[in-house]
Amino acid sequence: MLTRRIIPCLDVRSGRVVKGKKFENIVDVDSPEILGKYYSDCGADELVFYDITASNEERKTSLEFVSKVAKNINIPFCVGGGVSSIDDFTDILRRGADKVSINSSAVKNPDLIKEASLKFGAQCVVLSMDVKKNEKNSWNVYIKGGREKTDLDAVNWAIKGVELGAGEIVVNSIDEDGMKNGYDIELLKRITSVVNVPVIASGGAGNMKDFYDAVEYANVDGILAASVFHFGEIKIKDLKKYLKDKRIEIRI
Repeated sequence: MLTRRIIPCLDVRSGRVVKGKKFENIVDVDSPEILGKYYSDCGADELVFYDITASNEERKTSLEFVSKVAKNINIPFCVGGGVSSIDDFTDILRRGADKVSINSSAVKNPDLIKEASLKFGAQCVVLSMDVKKNEKNSWNVYIKGGREKTDLDAVNWAIKGVELGAGEIVVNSIDEDGMKNGYDIELLKRITSVVNVPVIASGGAGNMKDFYDAVEYANVDGILAASVFHFGEIKIKDLKKYLKDKRIEIRI
């Protein structure tokens, strides 16, 4: 059986971890290296760090925290936000990250996915998608930290991203982000049914059942969350025991 992953997400702004709702009302949480070590020690399988304003401000990811995190943890981690070139990939990976996430830049320049996959391997290239449901009962891809709508259909973009060489896809529902009402199961099912790479659910965790539902009904490989972990509402060890008891294969 496939082992599912529990992945805390740490949104970084000005060198600090922050969290909001629907990409707004941002509040301070902690420093990336301290929170990263905490989650590593608590049994997280991986971590994801997003510099959430880099693309909108048209600047590079603030990388000072990456090296500090690499020294403090012993689990894989991914870094994204403002990544727009092969040089950015090189810099982030050299600082100790295991994967690099691209979103806005991949939409503007899809060939970046292919170039990075060929140079570093598909396992290093994560296509992150910020998506929102439209009135036609499908989903649009948004860029610049959820601020700018595109004409891209989320499911078609996921297929295209994998064809270009993305080794993993993170699907973040803007509608559910920080709302704690559960993941967008319908959207996740659509995507996991058409791609053959790991899909990570993001946006909406409010309780342990939400994690179970994402695996059981949408067949995701990893479940990413922020608020419920940052504010101590769910402990990772408790969550893993809960999933194990429900016969979900998980690393304890």
